[in-house]
Amino acid sequence: MTEKAESYVISPPPPRPVLAVVGTAKAFPVRRLWCVGRNYVEHIKEMGHDVRDPPFFFAKPADAIVPDGGTVPYPSLTRDMHHEVELVVALKSGGRDIPVARALDCIYGYGVGIDLTRRDLQIASRDIKRPWEIGKAFDHSAPCGALQPASAIGHPSKGRIVLKVNGKVRQDGDLNQMIWNVPEIISKLSEMVELAAGDIIMTGTPSGVAATVAGDRLDCEIEGVGTLAVTIGQPLK
Repeated sequence: MTEKAESYVISPPPPRPVLAVVGTAKAFPVRRLWCVGRNYVEHIKEMGHDVRDPPFFFAKPADAIVPDGGTVPYPSLTRDMHHEVELVVALKSGGRDIPVARALDCIYGYGVGIDLTRRDLQIASRDIKRPWEIGKAFDHSAPCGALQPASAIGHPSKGRIVLKVNGKVRQDGDLNQMIWNVPEIISKLSEMVELAAGDIIMTGTPSGVAATVAGDRLDCEIEGVGTLAVTIGQPLK
């Protein structure tokens, strides 16, 4: 279908969100953004849940991505926005019912992301058995750093994952603490939806999640993968 403006009954949609890729001027186009809930043991304990539940998933809009070095406006309706640093997996292919043994073949690369969460709204929704979107899928809620191609770094299964707020360590874990590893995550998600090139998956967060406020600088790093830094700005007027 043509992308000319006259082809639409309203103004054409904005360009597809993209992620930078280390070592090239080309970008990775983002199709969908999936997140894994409760995938590190200590985080599950701090949130008061059982350890070995099956993985579950929720989505954020692709245009919630904020690039490295960006500013995240403090969102409306909350006084309790939390940071959750996560390994980001970017897919170059997909399918349905992908076997665990073939899941790594679908991966283009890896990056560092933050699942920002309006915790008070998430908990309120959970308590009355309503969807989480109001707490998770808001504007600017998915900062993501540049991707490292798997062809350059391999497939990391261990390595320190850390988030600092204004230079102070808040979250400090290791990728090997994941309950469900990356191939298992891809396989299980592909049972629920058909995955495709351009999908990205945030794979869960270690313990230490806490509130962040306007003016905070968040610095994240995953050993062997990369870094991400964003600033929490003032609420939008």
